[in-house]
Formats: sequence, C-alpha cells, structure tokens
Amino acid sequence: MKRTFFALAAAALLATGSAIAQQSQPPAQPAAQTQPNQPAPTIHQREQNQQDRIANGIDSGQLTAGETKNLESREANINRDVRDDRAGDDGHLTAGEKQQIDQQQNNLSKSIYSDKHNATTAHYGNNEVGQRRENQQDRIANGLRNGTMNAGQAARDENREQGINEQIRADRAGNGGKLTSGEKQQINKEQNGMSRTIYNQKHGGK
Repeated sequence: MKRTFFALAAAALLATGSAIAQQSQPPAQPAAQTQPNQPAPTIHQREQNQQDRIANGIDSGQLTAGETKNLESREANINRDVRDDRAGDDGHLTAGEKQQIDQQQNNLSKSIYSDKHNATTAHYGNNEVGQRRENQQDRIANGLRNGTMNAGQAARDENREQGINEQIRADRAGNGGKLTSGEKQQINKEQNGMSRTIYNQKHGGK
C-alpha cells in the first residue's frame, strides 16, 4: 500500500515538474514577415483610383450630380495638364511637373473625401423619374469604373444631370410637389437624350 502511494506521489511530482517547465518557457514567436517595398503609384494608377472612389460615391448617393461634375471637371483638367506636359517633353514629365501633378491629385483626393462625407447626398424618390435618374447615375459610375467613360465626358453628363434635377425641383416647387403630365413628358424627353449620350460615350471609345 505504501509502495503504491509513493509511486503515485512520484508520478504526480513528475507531471507537475513538466508542467512548470513548459510554463517557464517563453511562447514561440511567429516568424517576422517582411513586406517588400511597394513602388509609388503612377499618375495613371492614381487617376484610376480616384475615378473608382468617385464611382463608388455616385453608387452610394454620397456624391450628387453637382459634386461629381466639379470633381470630374478637375480630373479632366489634371489629365489635360499631363498630356500637355508630356507633349512638350517628348512624352516625359520633368521632376517639377510630376510634383505639380502629384499636388493637384492630392487636393482632388481631399475634395473627394470631403464631398463624400458632407451632409449633401443624392435623393431620387420612389417614382419613375427618380428611378431613371438613379439608373443613369449608375451607368455613369460603371463607365468611370471600367474606363469606357473619361473624366471630361462624365463632367459634361453630370452637368446635364444637374440641370435636369434643378428643373425637376423647380417644377415640383411650382406645383405643390408634383409634376404635371406635360412636365413629366418634357423630363422624360431630356432623360431619353441623356440615356443616348451615355450609351454613345460608353460604346464609342474615349
């Protein structure tokens, strides 16, 4: 009986010692993962990234037609500056020109963020006119995202969209929040023209 007791006690001490030894060892550290240095994005990559951000803002309603028009007008101006600078230096940009373009893109990036996070959002309404407005904004967003529409085209389209939206607001304000049949017909005609323009731009090349 004593022999059995001592054997059990010895086994318990061995198990306790092993557990203590394991606890005293520091935990294994994961192998360090080194991240390769990522090259700075090119001017074209930054442009596409900002177009994607604008497209997302259109889809979510965070950007109105007026805000998008202003952003795309600035984007078109940057693209024009890049083309002019390259044309004047055999297809290249000088260090100073790159710095200037980078600053313009930084400013535009800040404006995109500001416009997407302000209190102004796009509202379309649950009616045929509103659904067509939203559908055409989605088509513009898709064109920007997949590159079938450039910044200048988007700016002109959004300028027309803004004009249609202002006309709708004015018509509703003059008629107790509603549109007459004649006003609906006129808006529908303008939206048809806008729809054809978007289609031609997205299928006619940049």
